[in-house]
Amino acid sequence: MLIDYQELATDLDRADSAARDAEAAGYDGFWTAETKHNPFLPLVLAAEHTEHVYLGTGIAVAFARNPMTVAHVAWDLQAYSEGRFILGLGSQVKPHIRLRFSMEWSHPAARMRDFISALHAIWDAWEEGTPLRYRGEFYTHALMTPFFDPGPNPHGRAKVFVAAVGTKMIEVAGAVGDGLLGHPLTTEAYVREVVVPTFSRALDTAQRPRSDFQLSQPVFVVTGSDDRELAAAAAEVRQQIAFYASTPSYRGVLEHHGWGEIQPQLNDLARSGEWAAMGDLIDDEKLETFAVVGPPEAIGPAIRRRFDGVADRISFYPPEGGYDPETMGAIIEGTRGQASSQP
Repeated sequence: MLIDYQELATDLDRADSAARDAEAAGYDGFWTAETKHNPFLPLVLAAEHTEHVYLGTGIAVAFARNPMTVAHVAWDLQAYSEGRFILGLGSQVKPHIRLRFSMEWSHPAARMRDFISALHAIWDAWEEGTPLRYRGEFYTHALMTPFFDPGPNPHGRAKVFVAAVGTKMIEVAGAVGDGLLGHPLTTEAYVREVVVPTFSRALDTAQRPRSDFQLSQPVFVVTGSDDRELAAAAAEVRQQIAFYASTPSYRGVLEHHGWGEIQPQLNDLARSGEWAAMGDLIDDEKLETFAVVGPPEAIGPAIRRRFDGVADRISFYPPEGGYDPETMGAIIEGTRGQASSQP
């Protein structure tokens, strides 16, 4: 089980030092999110200032771009990092794609499958020198002259991970992706009973081995050195869980546990700006189902009990601001335990 740093600093004046620190702390990889900054640029600095950690976008918004632009940037990062880049793609939601990015939105799972298939066709043309003749449902790429062709990548093509919660997007990850980026609003039961069976069926249909596919799972972590710190962390994580659970796209996870009725309640509170009241709806049972709760030395073993044997990569999702290095060191050490690593 590989251990990743959830969100590397994406502001460029800190990305290099944050990457060095993450590698020195014992992480196997880290992800950049597309929030306030570009997710790709910090990974150039991270690649320059690290030696062995994986570098991934977690996530870059696919539908804010097109397959050709993403193919080029992924090629460059894969080459510059000497084969350590993972292209993590997510769909985002309709209002953001249409109103924030001014791009087209339709049938996200089908569009993501087409997007990744187009990426593979472009890379095939570069790797094998074959004509580019891709015509899909949403994307067409049928022009590639030598002037724009970078040729084969010395480190091969980058792996493509797909962010997924619903079954349709999970199927896409298993059908055309190299891995799945889970969401922190995911429980052990949902992973074991929905996520893994769904992508496994897609892998079987595509005649792809499970060994060629990775599940990357972030985990909410609630810990502290005493009851006061533990309670403060729990209050903040309740708010995080409530915020995500207010989104209709994630209702399926709640319904899996019989909690579907709180999603519209949380959505109404979010629309009214009643953030504190949202956290109150996340009782202890829900908190301990979505998050791993306990003293630092208990967190790692609890994560292993939940996800060893199903998740290939784990990342920690602490409250905003995170925990101190000593606490995180204990969590990393405990998570490693006797679990085997997969490169």
